[in-house]
Amino acid sequence: MADINRELLDAYLDDALNDTETAKVETALRGSDALRRLLRLLIQERDRGEHSIGAIWRRQRLTCPTREQLGSFLLGVLDGDQTDYIDFHLRTIGCAVCMANLTDLEARQKEPSPKAQQRRQRYFESSAGFLQMCRETKKK
Repeated sequence: MADINRELLDAYLDDALNDTETAKVETALRGSDALRRLLRLLIQERDRGEHSIGAIWRRQRLTCPTREQLGSFLLGVLDGDQTDYIDFHLRTIGCAVCMANLTDLEARQKEPSPKAQQRRQRYFESSAGFLQMCRETKKK
């Protein structure tokens, strides 16, 4: 339990640990009543709505790039500083949420063109395109 502290448990609850660290925490939790009590205490604090700057920062994911920024990163069109930060955020910090977004964007980028075109057409028909068709139909 000496290696497991409050910050590590917070990261565990935020699903911000890599697989090795997560396994280490879970093993320690199985073997320690004191650690399980501390985890329950942290969960209760979260349920009460902890309002420290750090807690708000973690909950709102203020350091995470937007999906648009991740897409630009994937396309390689960001400037050097932004590229370096996103690379650091993904590779060093290992943000699971951003990695999932990036994986989804990569999958969509590799999607066959007809399938992507069909999706765009559905989006268009369900919004502005649909409204335009309705207007044209009324004029006739």
